[in-house]
Amino acid sequence: MSFGSKILKYREEMLRDLARLVAIPSVRSEAREGMPFGENSARALQTILAMADEMGLKTKNVANYAGHAEYGEGRETAAVLAHVDVVPAGEGWKTDPYVMTVRDGLCYGRGTADDKGAAIAALYGLKVLQEEKVQTKRRIRAIFGAGEETASEDMARYFEVEPLPEMGFTPDAEYGICNREKGILRMDLTGRLGESGVIVSLRGGTVCNAVPAFADAELRCSAGQFQALRQAAEQAEGDFTFTQADFGGHVHSVGIASHAATPQEGVNAVVRLLRLLGQVFTERELGALASFVNRAIGLELDGESLGVKVCDQESGTITVNLGVCHISENENRVCLDMRYPVTADGGQLARTIQEHAGRFGVAATVEGHSKPLYLPEHSPLISILKESYRVVTGEEAGIYAMGGGTYARSLQSRGVAFGLLFPDEPDRRIHNTGEHIEIEKFMLHAQVCLEAMYRMAVE
Repeated sequence: MSFGSKILKYREEMLRDLARLVAIPSVRSEAREGMPFGENSARALQTILAMADEMGLKTKNVANYAGHAEYGEGRETAAVLAHVDVVPAGEGWKTDPYVMTVRDGLCYGRGTADDKGAAIAALYGLKVLQEEKVQTKRRIRAIFGAGEETASEDMARYFEVEPLPEMGFTPDAEYGICNREKGILRMDLTGRLGESGVIVSLRGGTVCNAVPAFADAELRCSAGQFQALRQAAEQAEGDFTFTQADFGGHVHSVGIASHAATPQEGVNAVVRLLRLLGQVFTERELGALASFVNRAIGLELDGESLGVKVCDQESGTITVNLGVCHISENENRVCLDMRYPVTADGGQLARTIQEHAGRFGVAATVEGHSKPLYLPEHSPLISILKESYRVVTGEEAGIYAMGGGTYARSLQSRGVAFGLLFPDEPDRRIHNTGEHIEIEKFMLHAQVCLEAMYRMAVE
């Protein structure tokens, strides 16, 4: 029997505490004094640290950016990094996203799979280590962040105050072991409106790191032009609804949400709507920004027309996602989220886009840049994680690369992403049908997590 199986006796308590966390709508909001990501993100962090206090663990809150619970002795530390903030709930839920609902062996609720479930598993891993009185070579920490979904500056702040662990992992991906994370480059594009004011407003998307599932345009045009749009939609890629008005009309575009790391799994409602408009209206009528998106991005996901298509053997091809679009008299902006290969130069990619956009009269500004992660397979940490997975599941943990960005980057080549989802599970983190976890798989992950925590602490 593995050491990790000792966590199974806490199944009901773990589900209870997960429900407590899910009940907090910890989406980033306007900063307040002492609450850099808003009141609810701070409350979620304070709640899980209070749980740790109740267990008798050592805790520290770093200005509501992040905090940790700790067990053990030793000069070095090892860590599990999870986050307690979430993306917006989105539409299409059949249950209240902030009331954890258990049905047919599944727990529904925003954060159950990303990443509050993992945070609870790490917390209870510390509880088991403490109750078993494990003699440690390293102190073991569960580090909880409150701002991961919006650029992860929470960990940057945390590690200004606290030392980097000797090794660590974040259960915010899939099994096996992700030792290569693509670089993440986010850019805002801005440009002028069309001369004739055809687009009164066009809005779609809520966050840059997701494929927008909906988009809406209010158009000022003739009845003939609006009818031409209807006809063009019959042959276009997309799902559109039209509402005619005296001034022109509204067009609603429906797509499929997915994470920006895997845009091929989604359908981008914004770019399909812009392409439809481009079939009826001229570039002068649409304006520089909309025209640039149609020409240089369109339905492509690999950046070819944008001039940034790059690929390597280690991590694959760049992906480009248009996540947010706000076009109106007061704001004309789209946000691009790009995941580029581990051997590519993100700075050069940004310069290429700026030069290309400039030729269209569009300004391109870097809003965020996270460099790639690459940890060699022969590292001691990867050996520990492989053995932990094998002991608990009886299977081998493979090594893989991904486009997603996790806290592993903040560990500066001392950590990787490892779990929470298993290879045969669909990604349930951002689907509008309702984020959820399978309870049995959640408890299996908790065993793997505890086994890895134990081995990091004593080996």
